[in-house]
Amino acid sequence: MTRGRRYALTFPGSPGAHAPQDVVVVEATGASGPGGHPVYADASGIVVAEISDLGEVRMLASGGHQSPQTPVHAEPLP
Repeated sequence: MTRGRRYALTFPGSPGAHAPQDVVVVEATGASGPGGHPVYADASGIVVAEISDLGEVRMLASGGHQSPQTPVHAEPLP
């Protein structure tokens, strides 16, 4: 997978609901995460993820009392 400056992260919908999946666009921050891979964040700074060059996603807490959900897909954007 080619490393991009932006990714669309797709999260599962609410369990038991017929709601669509949530998609959040994140951009490179210039920082590296605990695994040494680039860190990406959404415009609000709430959704923060480390994404490897293989497309593996590790969600990072951006504040206290968070338990971030892992996305089901990370798609590089142009």
